Amino acid sequence: MGNRGMEDLIPLINKLQDAFSTIGQTCNLDLPQIAVVGGQSAGKSSVLENFVGRDFLPRGSGIVTRRPLILQLVNSKVEYAEFLHCKGRKFVDFDEVRLEIEAETDRITGSNKGISSIPINLRVYSPNVLNLTLIDLPGMTKVAVGDQPVDIEHQIREMLMQFITKESCLILAVTPANTDLANSDALKISKEVDPQGLRTIGVITKLDLMDEGTDARDILENKLLPLRRGYIGVVNRSQKDIDGKKDIRAALAAERKFFLSHPGYRHIAERMGTPHLQKTLNQQLTNHIRDTLPGLRSKLQSQVLSLEKEVEEYKNFRPDDPTRKTKALLQMVQQFGVDFEKCIEGSGDQVDTSNLSGGAKINRIFHERFPFELVKMEFDEKELRREISYAIKNIHGVRTGLFTPDLAFEAIVKKQIIKLKEPCLKCIDLVIQELINTFRQCTNKLGSYPRLREETERIVTTYVRERDSKTKDQVLLLIDIELSYINTNHEDFIGFTTSKGWLTINISIMKGGSKDYWFVLTAESLSWYKDEEEKEKKYMLPLDNLKLRDVEKGFMSSKHVFAIFNTEQRNVYKDLRQIELACDTQEDVDSWKASFLRAGVYPEKDQVHQSPESEDAMNPSDTVSMDPQLERQVETIRNLVDSYIGIVNKSIRDLMPKTIMHLMINSAKDFIHSELLAYLYSAGDQGSLMEESPEQAQRRDEMLRMYHALKEALVLIGDITTTTISTPVPPPVDDHWIAKDPSRPPGVRGPTPGPPPPLNPSPAFGAPPVPSRPPGQAAYAGDPNSGVTPLIPSRPARVPPALPPGIPR
Repeated sequence: MGNRGMEDLIPLINKLQDAFSTIGQTCNLDLPQIAVVGGQSAGKSSVLENFVGRDFLPRGSGIVTRRPLILQLVNSKVEYAEFLHCKGRKFVDFDEVRLEIEAETDRITGSNKGISSIPINLRVYSPNVLNLTLIDLPGMTKVAVGDQPVDIEHQIREMLMQFITKESCLILAVTPANTDLANSDALKISKEVDPQGLRTIGVITKLDLMDEGTDARDILENKLLPLRRGYIGVVNRSQKDIDGKKDIRAALAAERKFFLSHPGYRHIAERMGTPHLQKTLNQQLTNHIRDTLPGLRSKLQSQVLSLEKEVEEYKNFRPDDPTRKTKALLQMVQQFGVDFEKCIEGSGDQVDTSNLSGGAKINRIFHERFPFELVKMEFDEKELRREISYAIKNIHGVRTGLFTPDLAFEAIVKKQIIKLKEPCLKCIDLVIQELINTFRQCTNKLGSYPRLREETERIVTTYVRERDSKTKDQVLLLIDIELSYINTNHEDFIGFTTSKGWLTINISIMKGGSKDYWFVLTAESLSWYKDEEEKEKKYMLPLDNLKLRDVEKGFMSSKHVFAIFNTEQRNVYKDLRQIELACDTQEDVDSWKASFLRAGVYPEKDQVHQSPESEDAMNPSDTVSMDPQLERQVETIRNLVDSYIGIVNKSIRDLMPKTIMHLMINSAKDFIHSELLAYLYSAGDQGSLMEESPEQAQRRDEMLRMYHALKEALVLIGDITTTTISTPVPPPVDDHWIAKDPSRPPGVRGPTPGPPPPLNPSPAFGAPPVPSRPPGQAAYAGDPNSGVTPLIPSRPARVPPALPPGIPR
């Protein structure tokens, strides 16, 4: 084949297949291989057994091959078989090989004729084989039998497609000669994935079972449904031969005799039979591997580079080296601290786009979940108003209060502040849970050392639990601080300050006309004076039972107007049921409305801070008797409580994240960086901490094996020179001249037509020469260097099945 390197190609691919199968991945390499496809009982298994010279494949009716069988044939002086899943065990008895294939198939698929795409790797060493790798795939079927799923046809097709769609896969299409070639399942599916026929090799089986007087000569001469790599005929043992344990060597001799003695095949006998098929497949797979070497080399190099960093630490690995264990412990703890900090603080490298990190989740707790819990803590308006009214009455005692008591406001506010403890403690619990989840996520990299991972999780979790109580104590202290002093002078507290300003009272001309007065609004009354000196009071209006309503601006007026009216239909001022107050701007109107709101005077039909339950609370039939003055005082305190609780909530929302970050999260980071290592040393023996898991040891061994297999593959590929002699892929077959006789079924030979024009044969071994060419002819049609015109003799007449002299061997 040119040089030693070419002979190593198939073993090289075998070694890569084993390395990748052991590790459970293919390293994204589509390794060159030959897939055997065909219908059920087409003779695929018999062809493979003939290669080996032994009976070793399961047999029976229906689907026998239910898992892909990767069969690696290796030329060797000793004959035995090995399974990849039975490492170290050599099978000398090939009956045991069959039983092991059946057992391994049932282990994955069960005994109900189901199928699986998980392959079985079998390597056969024998002096009777050439280096060759084939994949025996389940036979195509149409109908489900037994317990098979109804979509068994689709499942098998999908499995075949997984292999034969790859450009690096040659297709061995097996078709029995006693069926219509045009309906061949193997050729049909091959045509789908390889329309140009570049990767397909045809195999015709059961030539000895054709009807008397017919043959498959047109097919084997590549005249009917031509393939660029041609067809090769084989004769397998019959079922009777198999049951009678007929020796395969005798069967091969009988196959040789059949082709030499058959009048339709004797002239191509040298290119028929199992030995020629095996040799052809060896050559074509070798050349196919060589053709794919450039792409394979680049993929191998990229895989080596990706493994280089990970393998570096394994190259001089000694599991029991104390120095290595100490270094690994330091590196693991340091990496754990770095990973935890990245999860909490965020990082620009290796950003996870599918899940939130620990820090992002904690941020969501701080700024979404916790504020939501505060808002969700809604007050029961009916109960709150009842509490306020009881507080006011209890403070006044037997006396009738003229003013709204501050103590009632303070008592209600404190009671509401105490309710903040529950959502604050819940927030801390949520953060702790997220921290523990983050710790576990970061210890995933310690999975190689189970004891170290377990101890690390235990130590940091215990530390966080300790910080939990301290953080909660601090948060409760914050709430106690809020309770200790109610700051009604806070700049954001609406409180109540006396409002003053000029307003115009709109009165009709008949009653004196509109006039401007200086208005003063207090918590108890609305008064107006002649001017801002407030010496001459015109009127004082108590705020009890007063409401506000909007008034449309007059057609000729430029001022903005609102009105005050009595809810009990009493006159507000003189004989007026309502007084209209006008301002120069809408901003002034809004300012006065806000002042009235703080004083407990609300807009008409605007039940501020009231729910249907609160209306029930104002119902005279309720157990709480609400006189107008008490109602206004309740509304005023309710308004003030809402304002002050808003201030407290704002303060707590700001301080909670700061407290948790300082006392828990930042403290945990410092602990991991400065104290975790000391705790680990004191937790137990360093040797036991750094004991590798069996999975890690296996992964390391497999990683090193893959790495060395890849490196060796690159060396072997590098030894293959560009001057290697190989045969190119055959050119397309020119089949335009083939006589199309619809009356003659495909694959059945009738009267022989006249000799066809000469084809341009290729030196490729896969393309058969023109059948009518005499042996020894030195030139062929179309050869520019021949200088002669080839003679085209007629095919000799048929003769009895004897071996006359002169028949080519």
